Amino acid sequence: MTEALVGLLAMLLLSLIRIPIALSMALVGVVGYAYMRDWNWAPAFASLQTRLYETGRNYTLSVVPLFILMGNFVTRAGMSQQLFRAANAFVGHLRGGLAMATILACAGFGAICGSSIATAATMAKVAYPSMKRYGYADTLSTGAIASGGTLGIMIPPSTILVLYGIFTETNIGKLFAAGILPGTLGAFLLCIAVQYVTWRDPKAGPRGERSDWKERWLATKDVWAVAALFVFVMGGIYGGMFTATEGAGMGAFGAMVFALWRRALTWRSLYQALLESARTTSMLFTILIGALMFGEFINITTMPSDLVSFVKRFAIHPYAVVAAICIIYVLLGTAMEELSMVLLTIPVFLPVILQLGFDPIWFGILIVVVVEIGLISPPVGMNLFVLKTLIPEVHQNTVFRGVLPFMVADCVRMTLLIAFPAISLYLPGLMK
Repeated sequence: MTEALVGLLAMLLLSLIRIPIALSMALVGVVGYAYMRDWNWAPAFASLQTRLYETGRNYTLSVVPLFILMGNFVTRAGMSQQLFRAANAFVGHLRGGLAMATILACAGFGAICGSSIATAATMAKVAYPSMKRYGYADTLSTGAIASGGTLGIMIPPSTILVLYGIFTETNIGKLFAAGILPGTLGAFLLCIAVQYVTWRDPKAGPRGERSDWKERWLATKDVWAVAALFVFVMGGIYGGMFTATEGAGMGAFGAMVFALWRRALTWRSLYQALLESARTTSMLFTILIGALMFGEFINITTMPSDLVSFVKRFAIHPYAVVAAICIIYVLLGTAMEELSMVLLTIPVFLPVILQLGFDPIWFGILIVVVVEIGLISPPVGMNLFVLKTLIPEVHQNTVFRGVLPFMVADCVRMTLLIAFPAISLYLPGLMK
């Protein structure tokens, strides 16, 4: 176990001196693997070569670039603005309506994008100017955007759930199904947080004008096509008509047709969408390979078995173990990108969770929720930095104060998911 702890510390130190997290994990993994084999470098490099080859040729992993490409096509068709406009048409007349519309638009955009940071960045450009124009408090505006952005990694298709499924050999379609109710619950609780803020200070989120049903229909008409595409892709995966990889291919093709139909796709924008998808995929695959190498090193140490023995020896209550893991993820989420943190810790925590008898699908959803909390936790949550970069006129302390009610809402959701695992497991249980 000592070797694994030293490896974890070395990896964190390398990250602190700004060595990319993927390279840090791979470097520690290779060196640690060689150390565990009496400094025999041949098996370490052979393992690295195998991981590079198998990751590159893994058919299941093709779901990642296809879903990323689907998101890029639909984003370039201007869906973020139209999702916000459609949500605002229905709830904009309520107190804090624009903030709730932002959260609902984030949920819709998350069903396309699959990235927390990208969702927060996009909605900061779309929603913040409108809330500023209508006199919304910066605390409420930035809190709604930062917290709503986290829904991007929960509502399927989620890149982090795809890679969690591949890393843990868990059915990706069932993980997608498991994310629907927790994602919906998260959006609902965040809207409740908006209502709480405006109840305490009505001036923080003044009411807007009520839209009539004709205006609502016109706003909804702009998003029906992409909604139908989402239902077709996810419904096909849930119904067992095709695999997640096949669904991703259909989704990417359908999104391209949608962008062409909207006349939003030129040769230049097509090239940019493909280039951006390739860059994002390369980044994710590099992180995955580094995590796999680090996982190889952890697996040949005694750390996983030692943790299981520790839990058994002291008869620690299973939910106390889950609570400790949740706290660790929140702390890591204040300093690390979500995918890196999940892939880094899975080799350590998953054997303990399985030994305690918990469902890996439930644990995957719980991880995502805790990561969401970490992404908006002051002082260094990643989404907070995104907002500070895109909205420099808002003081950082304002953003910190703004996210606190939404963090409470996410903590409530986490408690509910722990207390009632059926929230996560009901829909996967219905799948073929």
